[in-house]
Amino acid sequence: MTSVDGAALDGAVRRVGDRWSLRLIGALLDGDRTFTELTEQLGGIAPNILTARLRALQHQALVAATPYERRPLRMRYSLTEPGRRLGEAITSLADWGARRDGRPAGRMHDACGSALQLRPWCPTCEQLVDDDGGDDLVWC
Repeated sequence: MTSVDGAALDGAVRRVGDRWSLRLIGALLDGDRTFTELTEQLGGIAPNILTARLRALQHQALVAATPYERRPLRMRYSLTEPGRRLGEAITSLADWGARRDGRPAGRMHDACGSALQLRPWCPTCEQLVDDDGGDDLVWC
């Protein structure tokens, strides 16, 4: 496995490195939400901050807004494909944080109840890659 590209990581952090943007992407992983639902789910975010973060994430094509009511105009927010890919990285980061705090990971496999893990995958070889760069497959 190769090391992380520092410039790419710096660019990602500049785009979505604040806690509200990360939590907002995480909140949308389970599906569309209205502004009110996001406010309740995120708990503690001021409406003006939520509005600013939603606009910034829309500008970056990570979140899409779809009107569900015209008068007054009300929107439902959802992740775009790039937003869902970012959500995978955020899930991995949140799982790491939970484990460091001695808590179980956040997302669980519905069939067996085990914590889900993101692992490096080579789409060309169609194999999981372990941490030392080998190609031992790990099955759940």
